[in-house]
Amino acid sequence: MPVPRVVSLVPSLTEAVALSVPGALVAATDWCERPAGLRVTRIGGTKNPDTDRIIGLAPDLVIANEEENRAPDLSALRRAGVEVLVTEVRSVPQAFDELERVLRACGAAVGTAGRPRWLDEAARAWSEVARRPPERRTTAVVPVWRRPWTVLGRDTFAGDVLARLGVDNLYAAHPERYPRVPVDELRAAGPGVVVLPDEPYRFSADDGPEAFPGLPCALVSGRHLTWYGPSLAEAPQVLRAALRAAHQGFPPNGA
Repeated sequence: MPVPRVVSLVPSLTEAVALSVPGALVAATDWCERPAGLRVTRIGGTKNPDTDRIIGLAPDLVIANEEENRAPDLSALRRAGVEVLVTEVRSVPQAFDELERVLRACGAAVGTAGRPRWLDEAARAWSEVARRPPERRTTAVVPVWRRPWTVLGRDTFAGDVLARLGVDNLYAAHPERYPRVPVDELRAAGPGVVVLPDEPYRFSADDGPEAFPGLPCALVSGRHLTWYGPSLAEAPQVLRAALRAAHQGFPPNGA
């Protein structure tokens, strides 16, 4: 069966498909930087893709995400007769389900034979997390933007990732998924740690921690916190290391 022509509008899915179904991707967004050296047509950003260019590529499938991509763009593609597969990911188990759905649609084997190695490695990594839940827990606020300050709220994939590693989001019960909260309120919430990812806002040692004097700040990889794809295999180890660096009380191995 011929490999389908796939356009990806989601960086984590771009990486997953490129590693699992060589030759399937014909285009991806300007933000799709993984795997390194990927050579495909670029069709703009995740929020402003060039839909006319995508249609002109005559793809068999466009893969998207309900949170990362805009509904009007996906509707325009569908009106032009393009098949669009939209993922919804709010938890680690759901990420694995959606990855299998995407890879199957792109022609990858996801059964026992020919299954991508990285997918098995990721499943083992998170199974180990489930088998050895943390004995001690801490609380966190997780900014994802500043000017205005915006944090993880309810029902987010990144929040579920952290919860499984022993870090409870103080805004997990907020009615909004990404509430805007003044920084003085974030400080007053008394988090055990402030988790600062490097995407979508690029927090760094010089941009973010100064707003939380006296509080431990963990600078973490946004790819390992928010992407669902090959990075899932490394995420528990990478995120734990970042949390330990900021918060000495964090369990060294999740136990």
